[in-house]
This record gives sequence, structure tokens and C-alpha cells, in this order.
Amino acid sequence: MMETQKTAALPETQHAVQLVGPDKLVLNKRKKVFAPCEHQILCKVEAVGLCFSDLKLLKQFSSHVRKGEILSGIDSEVLKDIPSYVPNETPAVPGHEAVVRVAAVGPGVDRFKPGQRCLVQTDYRWLRTASSNASFGYNFEGALQEYVLMDERIIISPQGDSLLIPVSEELSASAVALIEPWACVEDAYAVRERRRLKPNGRMLIVADTEVTNGVFASLFNHYGRPAQLTWVSKFLVPAGIDVVITRPPDMSKLSDAGYDDVIYFGAEARVVETLFAKIAPQGLLNIVLCGRRFGRNVVTAAGRVHYAGIRIVGTSGQDPTESMKYIPETGEIRTGDKINVIGAAGPMGTMNVIRNICQQVEGISVFAGDVDENRLAALSGVAEPLSKRNNVKYKPYNPKKQKIAEAFDYIVLMVPVPELVAASVKSAATNGIINIFAGIPATITAKIDLNTYIEKRLYFIGTSGSILEDMERVLAKVEAGNLDTNVSVAAVCGLDGASEGIRAVENRQIAGKIIVYPACKGLKLTELPRLKEKMPEIAQCLRDGMWNRRAEQALMKRYGKS
Repeated sequence: MMETQKTAALPETQHAVQLVGPDKLVLNKRKKVFAPCEHQILCKVEAVGLCFSDLKLLKQFSSHVRKGEILSGIDSEVLKDIPSYVPNETPAVPGHEAVVRVAAVGPGVDRFKPGQRCLVQTDYRWLRTASSNASFGYNFEGALQEYVLMDERIIISPQGDSLLIPVSEELSASAVALIEPWACVEDAYAVRERRRLKPNGRMLIVADTEVTNGVFASLFNHYGRPAQLTWVSKFLVPAGIDVVITRPPDMSKLSDAGYDDVIYFGAEARVVETLFAKIAPQGLLNIVLCGRRFGRNVVTAAGRVHYAGIRIVGTSGQDPTESMKYIPETGEIRTGDKINVIGAAGPMGTMNVIRNICQQVEGISVFAGDVDENRLAALSGVAEPLSKRNNVKYKPYNPKKQKIAEAFDYIVLMVPVPELVAASVKSAATNGIINIFAGIPATITAKIDLNTYIEKRLYFIGTSGSILEDMERVLAKVEAGNLDTNVSVAAVCGLDGASEGIRAVENRQIAGKIIVYPACKGLKLTELPRLKEKMPEIAQCLRDGMWNRRAEQALMKRYGKS
């Protein structure tokens, strides 16, 4: 067998933050460093950002949708050869906002060379778990360790794209690591929505009322046709359906997550509540009220909007084609939108506010709501100058002290609270988009006034993670100097301070992002304003109080090892 290519002797053990069970974090100072075998790459971690998603993994552990076993997309025998594959109850290393440098490669690896510096794209969307997909930092070990093992058979997509993206030596490690969360923000807006029936998909129709002839001929002519159709109703199948039809006796015979397009004719809340379980990932529920109204709020699968990409549309009339017309092409903000970012002063909320202010969309206004006055002030310190420069109205507010009477065209939810989803339906304007950015767990529901949702022609949108193109788009902005992702940095630490950092995220103690430098042994969690007191030689490198490459180099000189 060929010898592993390497640039220096590798240590046998390393420091690593491991999640060993629900809410159980440990700092393992003797974790094994895996030497790369065939197809494998060992990378040294330069920096990793802490994310609210790390907290979700911490709380849910093996029940998190991305911690589960991979069910498709790769031979299970291959997974047995990858020691960094850690599904289900296996201890995990979190951390997915990472920049790494290739330390060594295994036999036969020629696409990657020792010394290469790379941004990590974390989502392996072709490798499916039961309810989501595999991901770096979840069911594959992440970057809260000194070295991380990757495998070509995982990090190269079926289309041949590498999820290790080469990056410049000129950028700070923090700026590169933060491209991942900024790309998640970008994906939330750039995502393209399915505006037609899924080609060759599976359709389910449940009809509590008679459906007139010609409805489906019109639908199929305008929006394509499914490959198969399941009809559940006591009423006859109307004329004009030229598709193979099956007719189970009732909904109890339907498969869970089995249908790409679900159309319901009726207004029974309990029926819709049952139908949510039948929608496949990326599926669409079209509610046709036929002039009726729901008698109560409907328990709605809000968490699946974010994690499974399901969508909901509806019409008060009798024609499902009317609902399809209101699906937006993308999740992008629009000219003249009044935008409300709820939970705006947290790390990801700050990114959403700044992104929208700097998007150069005419006539928009950005309202930033947060209950933490200190964090809101920190956000405004960055956002107000940018809003003036971009001619955007910016309005920070504390919802506990100030009620905003505006009707919002675009609402971004940064807090994973189902009640806020329901409240957003009330505060949204006609044709409004409600972006469920915060990851409400897939199993969590919200009681929604679907009558109002349908009458206003609202649209829930939500994405999880980012795609390669999002990362490359944000990287290009950073390398061109059009975006400084370091505006998000609020604190730094080594692995010794990472657990404290995750708890700070949990308790919302720090307004911005926390950057972990694994090479900086002994570096506890330190907020930037405290640098002047604790490390004045590094504090003097800050520019207008902001983190930058010069400050990072000074930190590495003090703590880091080559």
C-alpha cells in the first residue's frame, strides 16, 4: 500500500470538544488523531465559529435530524471505513463553520495536497437521513478539534464538486470560517422555489367536497402533471385526470412523507393536521377552501418548513391553480418591502439585518426587533452607518417596550418559537413572505390561523444550511472586499473555552459570533471589549473595535503553535 502523503509528523492524540449525550459536552485531551487511509484527507483546523445550530445538536443529540444514520446515497460498507462517521448515539464533535488546512492525504488521493487552505461546505445533501441529510459537524465529526478526518467519497458530490473550497492566504481564518453562516443567510433568500407540480411526482388529493370537472385538466396544463395520483374521497373522481389513480378507502392507508404534492378540498382542521405527516420533503400542500373557512386554528408543521422544505399555499376559492400563482420565484426581498427581523440582535439576526440593508434593493425599510437592549445597541452600531450609506430606513425596537403597528411584507424569524410563527401571520401584509430562518425542530408544530394565511396569500419559507453556490458567492464578495464577515465577531477562545462559548450562545450572552482557534491552548472565552484589559497588545490591533487579520495574527503569535 502507498504511504500517506504528509508534510510533518502527525500527533497521535489531540484536544477535542465532544458531545457524548444530550446536553453533555466534554473536553477530551487525548482524542485519537486518525491517520488518513485510502480516499481520506486529514485536515488541521485553523478556526471554527460557534453556531446556534450547535446548541440544537447539544440538546437533541441523537434525535437531531442530521445526527441520524445515512439511509441512502452511499454504500453502507464505505461508511464502516470512515472513523469520523458518528451517527446516532456515537459521541460527536460539533462545529461546522470552519476553515482548515490539509495536513496529510491517504493513498490514491490526488485532488487534495498537503498545505492547501480550504473553506468547508458542510451539507451532504445527496446523503439522506430519515428526515434530512448528512452533515459535517453532525453525523460526521466537525471542527471543534485540532485535526479532522474527511473522506473523498463524502466530500465530493455526485456531480464531482468538492466541498473543500480553496481560499486565499490573504484572508483571516475568522473571515473564512464565517462564510458558512453568511452563506446560510444567503441561501435563505436565494433559494429557488418550486412553482410547478413535481415532475414525475406523487400526488395526493383529499376531497371533502365535490370537485368540478376540468379543475385538474387546467392544473395539469398550467403546472405539469404527476406520475401517479392517490384519490381519497367519497365523491367521484372528476373528468379530466389522465393519470394512473389509486383509491385507498381512507387516509389511514396513506404513507407518511409519501407525497410530493398534496391538494386538499375542504376546511376541516383535523384533516389538514393529518395531511402534514403525508407530505414528502420539499413537498407542497395546496389547501382549496371552496368558499368555506376553518372553524379553529390549525396545528401546522412549522418545523418541517425549515428542516424538510415543505411549503403551504391556499385559496378561498375552488381552483388549486389560483394558489400556485402566489408562490414566489425565490425567497429574496422585494422592492419596497417593509422587513421585520425578529430576534435581530443575535449573531445570525445581525447578519440578516446587514445583508438586507446592503442588498441594494430600492425602497426597503428594515425593522430590527430584540428584547436585549445591549445587543440591540451593538447591532445598531454596525447597522445605522450602513443604512445611511445605502439609503435604507432602519428602525431598531424592543417589542417588550414598543409595539409596531406596521404590516410587514417580509418577516424573518430568528427565534425558534412557534408562537412567533403564529403572530407573524397576523402582522404580515397581503402577499407577505414569512421566513422561518430559526431552526424550529422538525417535530414541533404551531397553531396557525390558516384562514388569514390563505386570505392574505402568505407564504412560509425556510431553508436549512447552504449549498456550494452560496458559499462561493459569499467567498467572492469577501475576497473582493465587498463584504467583511468579521463584523460579526464578538469573542474569541481556544478549545478550552469552547464549551463556555456554547453555553454563552445558549444564554444569549454575546451579541455576535464566537470564533474558536484550536491551536490556541489555554485561551478562555474572551469578548473583544475585554481584550484591552486582558491582552492589550491584541486589543490595539482592532480596527474601530472590530476583529481583523492583524488582530488574529497577534493572537496566534501569543497562543498559537505552528
